[in-house]
Parts: sequence; structure tokens; C-alpha cells
Amino acid sequence: MALKPSSTLGRLTRSAARGQIRHYSPPLEGQVPHAKAKYVPTSGAYPQGFVVSGTHVGVKASNTRFPDLAIIASEKPCSGAAVFTKNKFQAAPVTVSREVLQKRGGSGIRGVVINSGCANAVTGKQGIEDARSMAAEVDRCFSAQGEPDDGQGSSTIVMSTGVIGQPLPIAKILSKIPTGHANLDSSHDAWYLTARAIMTTDTFPKLMTREFTLPSTPNVTYRLAGLTKGAGMIHPNMATLLGIMCTDAPVAPEALKSILTYAVDRSFNAISIDGDTSTNDTVALLANGAAAPPTPFKTIKESTPYSEDYLQLRDTVTSFAADLASLVVRDGEGATKFVTIRVTNAASYEDAKKVASSIARSPLVKTALYGKDANWGRILCATGYASECGVDSVVPTETSVSFVPTDGSPELKLLVKGEPEAVDENRAAQILEEEDLEILVRLSEKPGEEAVYYTCDFSHEYVTINGDYRT
Repeated sequence: MALKPSSTLGRLTRSAARGQIRHYSPPLEGQVPHAKAKYVPTSGAYPQGFVVSGTHVGVKASNTRFPDLAIIASEKPCSGAAVFTKNKFQAAPVTVSREVLQKRGGSGIRGVVINSGCANAVTGKQGIEDARSMAAEVDRCFSAQGEPDDGQGSSTIVMSTGVIGQPLPIAKILSKIPTGHANLDSSHDAWYLTARAIMTTDTFPKLMTREFTLPSTPNVTYRLAGLTKGAGMIHPNMATLLGIMCTDAPVAPEALKSILTYAVDRSFNAISIDGDTSTNDTVALLANGAAAPPTPFKTIKESTPYSEDYLQLRDTVTSFAADLASLVVRDGEGATKFVTIRVTNAASYEDAKKVASSIARSPLVKTALYGKDANWGRILCATGYASECGVDSVVPTETSVSFVPTDGSPELKLLVKGEPEAVDENRAAQILEEEDLEILVRLSEKPGEEAVYYTCDFSHEYVTINGDYRT
């Protein structure tokens, strides 16, 4: 178990005063839990022309040494797009970042600045001013290097994560932005510290890279890097979740936005830890074209029909985003299982996704998984009450449910076309002992649409972590 920081000791003391001792392992005396170390990369192939930094500010007084200010910057102005939470109480950085992207039409973006430890949400007019001040200070750092002002306002996206309803220690943050800018670097260590800087209740930094090619330039290798955070308050649209992806492929702003929207719908908007949607959720995608060959190569644009390059990049970003979002689920607060819910043979993708979402957010399904109980009736119940599906989209006599083991052995059928199977409880118990599990729901025997959702189980520890989160 990781060593408990002083803030945890304080929580334990207060809990003891209330007559109860609670034990859990939140962040992070610099140690990644042994079981999560396999998800943390030791190297990466990072996109050209992007530099990053993670800097200690001490946004939370209890954080005396870990980085909590992140900057991700392109060495030249780039295309940018973002998808935001649909919570009606939208945090100040969400409002400010949306304004930046709308005013610029997604072009001329220089980077992202992020603080952890305070969400700057439900903080009134002062919160808006503080978010704008963070962006302006990053802009000032670029101007000090002789960057020309294009007259379109700020070129910096802002994100914040942490406790809701508390003001930012804005003076402390602004004083450290020049330090973060001065330390911008392209090394793996810099990317790792940046991923570490955006963590809250996460137990490990979530960082990935990928290389890919495009049909029009098969001899050119492009790169994609992504970092994300989130462990609780996770459910579309989207989660207490921040994500940033960067590529050195050349992409026009309108194409970048449609690619990101498509990808997020099938990744960050297809995960659920606890059914709560936060005030700050933002996923951004930046593309600077630094790896593009000289002209006459063309920037990827949105067109009808879509070009081969557009489709290849869309699918690459979608697959990458799904893998990145999966790390959030694997770090779900108190989670012991990573669960893939696959709904197939649906009348539409939307129906399949709604059924998968219903199962993913069912507390009874999630607690049964934690207890290693093959209680498939709960899966059927959640399938049956999935809301807003099409007429006759779920027909009990056509529905089948199975557990799919991760070792490649045959699926364990629980229900076939509405008829219960004689379940081998010993095999079910063996399947549920594993960290990874797939639940397969077929809504029909006829070929149809498929959706995939990622979730985790509910444990005692989830309640403990969130019962003490603020105090």
C-alpha cells in the first residue's frame, strides 16, 4: 500500500474523532500502486513540435511538492478543437476555452494550461476572470519570445480540476506559469510530469503515444500523444475528466472538430465509473502538422465523401482515445475490475449504446461484480429499463447474455433468447476472479449495430474515498 500523505492522516484523524477509522490509498506519496505500474509507460514516441511541462504550485495547501500546473504547447500555432461537459453548471475554464476556440475558429491555438487541486467551478465572475488570467499569462510568455499578436485574442485553452466551489489561489498560479513556460520540453520525463500534474484522486499518470501513417503519405510516420485524468465522478457527458491529445499530422480546424466529436462519442463518452457527470469535463485535440512533408501535400479537411486520409485519421484517433479513456476506468476510485460491456445486433448504434450505458451505471450490477457474483438478472434488469431506446429495441425473447473470459476460452452463456442457461457456477466464479471481464449482450440473432462501453465495479473503498473527499 502506498504511504499516506499528511492530508490523508488528517482525514483519518477526523474520521477517528467521529468514531470510525477509514483506510484507503489515495494519491500518492509519489508511488504508483504495484497493480497499476504496468499501465505507466517508461518511454514514448511523441509528436514533433509539441513541448510540455509539469510544475509545482501548491494549489492545495497539502500539496507541498508534487506538480499541479501543466502546460502543453505547440512550437507554432496549430489547429485546436475541444468537446466539453454538458452539465448545466459549467466551470469557468470551460466557458473561457469555448470562447477562445469559437473566436479563433479553431485556428492559431498555441497550447493548453491546466491546474489540478481546484476546479474553479461555481466561482462566479471571479472564476471567469481567473481562467482568463491563466490564459493571458501563458499568452504573455509566448509574446515575450517575440511571438506576433494576430489580434484574435487569447490562443490558450484553460482547464482546471479538483474541488468545486472554491476560488483558485490565482496569484500563486500566475507566479508559476513563467516557470512552467521556461521548463517546456519534449522529453518523455517532461510528458510524464505533465500527466502527473493534472491528477487529483488518480493513482497513476495516464499517458500514451502512438505512431501511424496516412494513405496519401505511406512513407511518413505521424505521431499521437495523449494524457488524461479521472478516477471518480465519471459518466458522459463526459466525466470529472480532462484529456488532451496532440498530433503532428496536418489537420484543418473543421476536420479536427468532427474527428474529435466522433472519437469522444466512442471513447470518453463511452465510460462510466459512478454515473456522475462533472462541471469541468474537457477533451481537446491539437494538430500542428510538424511532421507533414513539404507542399504539395494537402492538409486533411472535412469533405463529402470523406477522403481516405480523413477516415484513417478519424479511426486512429478513435482507437487511441478509447485506449486512453480505458485508463480512466482502470483507475476508477476503489475499483477492482475493468469491465467491457458489448451490446450487439441492435437496431441502431444509439440503441446499443443506451443499453450498454444502462448496464454500466447500474449500482447493482457493479456491486455484484465486486462481490464476484454471477447475478445476470441484474444485467437483464438494466437492459430492460434502458431509457429512450427505439420501439421494440429490447425484446426479451430475443435477448442473450454471456460472460466472455479474457483468456480466449469460450463464452459462458447465461441467457439465450430469453431462456436461462444451467450456469456452471464454478466457471463463473473463475471468470469473475480475473481483473478484466467482458459482458456480451445480444439484442437479437439478426446482424445489427454494436456499441462498446467501459466500466468498473463498486467497492467499499469508493464510498470511503468520496465520503472524505473534501474534508
